[in-house]
Amino acid sequence: MIARGFEGIEKACRCLGRQQKTRTVEKSQKITYSCLLLLLGFFTFYFNDTQQLYGNDEESILKVIHSIEGYENNSIEIVEIKDMNDRRYASFLSNNNPGYIQFQKNKDGNYRWQHIEVNVNEAFSVFAPEPLLFMIVTNEENKIAKMQVSVNGQEIEQEFTPYKASVTWMFPPKTGKSHYSYKYYDKDGELIKYYE
Repeated sequence: MIARGFEGIEKACRCLGRQQKTRTVEKSQKITYSCLLLLLGFFTFYFNDTQQLYGNDEESILKVIHSIEGYENNSIEIVEIKDMNDRRYASFLSNNNPGYIQFQKNKDGNYRWQHIEVNVNEAFSVFAPEPLLFMIVTNEENKIAKMQVSVNGQEIEQEFTPYKASVTWMFPPKTGKSHYSYKYYDKDGELIKYYE
């Protein structure tokens, strides 16, 4: 009878040992799966980030524009690239329509695109990417030689070269509530348009 008791204890110990081994194997498998998931996440993030397109130079700006839906097959001509603080602006013609794309410099020094805008069927386009910044982009069909902007009665005048793709930057005066009016003239000084 005592022998049977020892056999029962021995059997129970073997069973307990198997359970502990099973738990150890399960724990080990969980750790392995967790490590694999972490590695998979790291590589996914790493390779996605390295495939990110940046606007660090003219060639990469063209690639960024062509990667944006609606611009994939457009003819793109960069007119000018200008950096202001941590922002980069590239004016361009998309199928001869004036536009611009804006980038923001990240902590690694790369320029990530933030905004793109194109005005279709215009030869002379005024963009305001920031409150006190006007960007005027023209194509070869532009007839405007001069623009007068009145800001709360204060006149600002800007000249342009007609029939040439160009970009011009204007910094209107800082005022409280602003009222703008615009006059556009051709090369002979004739008024073409007036907007208030």
